[in-house]
Amino acid sequence: MIGVLPSQMLRQMIEKGTIAAEQPILPEQVQPASLDLRLGHHAYRVRASFLTGHGRTVSERLEEFEMHRIDLTDGAVLEKGCVYVIPLMERLALPPHVSAVANAKSSTGRLDLLTRTITDGGVEFDRITTGYEGPLYAEVCPRSFSVLVRPGMRLNQLRLRCGQAVLTDAELSALHDRTPLVDGKAMISDGLGFSVDLRLDGPAGYRAKPHTGVVDLARIGHYPAADFWEEVHATEGRIILDPGAFYILVSREAVSIPPDHAAEMAPYLAMVGEFRVHYAGFFDPGFGHGTGSGSRGVLEVRCHEAPFALEHGQIVGRLVYERMSEAPDLLYGAGIASNYQGQGLKLAKHFR
Repeated sequence: MIGVLPSQMLRQMIEKGTIAAEQPILPEQVQPASLDLRLGHHAYRVRASFLTGHGRTVSERLEEFEMHRIDLTDGAVLEKGCVYVIPLMERLALPPHVSAVANAKSSTGRLDLLTRTITDGGVEFDRITTGYEGPLYAEVCPRSFSVLVRPGMRLNQLRLRCGQAVLTDAELSALHDRTPLVDGKAMISDGLGFSVDLRLDGPAGYRAKPHTGVVDLARIGHYPAADFWEEVHATEGRIILDPGAFYILVSREAVSIPPDHAAEMAPYLAMVGEFRVHYAGFFDPGFGHGTGSGSRGVLEVRCHEAPFALEHGQIVGRLVYERMSEAPDLLYGAGIASNYQGQGLKLAKHFR
């Protein structure tokens, strides 16, 4: 059995206790190819981000880095520019042939809320080795907006896999021939390349305002977008990215994820410019599939040291496709709430 484990297998692992939690795992946490992870009841404000390291636990490292502990029970604000470590409700007891990878959920990334998973003995963010047994933690750093969080909120998600599931370029080309993955020519090189669309009707994107109020993550469709974002308009298909600024843009291509595959967004080579496509990245089976034309990929972009001229059609990222071990029994956009199916340029679901 090779591939990403689908929803029905995730439920089986929950029943067996391979995935366990201090409070019962909710049915809505199970996604087509991933499991949403829930914040626990307290957070630690820490001096710096850290990796645990071989033979060490997160609890041990917190003794070095903790500044203070915050009770989340009645809600608490995570302040912009600060780093927090939050124990998650879920824990793992993986079989020796199963590994895991984590990523921020779509709405988390669109809020520029850097969220990464760390484990005991971990030497990489968001990567969990085969056979891992122990607790899970989220490292959370709000980059653009301070946020109000409560226990049980879901900022990141976990994907389990057996073996090497990533498609080679040859396999990806064959899949595109059978089931078109983009609405045009496929740019395939270490994944499916995609470019930025800066010739939209209306704004080309949005830039986060530097001084705003707090975003309560429980409030959906609540906040006027203009209070937190300013529109970005292109000139002759070009915008200038400001160092340190955070942008929401959209891909030129509409992409499709077949039901028996999943994908992850990866940053493009650094040599194409001083910016990166941000951290959210799982594309579930069924994303853009069956819509007739696919769905655009929303790009969360941060510019680094120098102003950078971004041009319409410039390649900015790639989708790495993986095979599922079997097709999931639910698909993105079919039978589950899917905020971003058929999307174009779209902010996080908290804004109206």
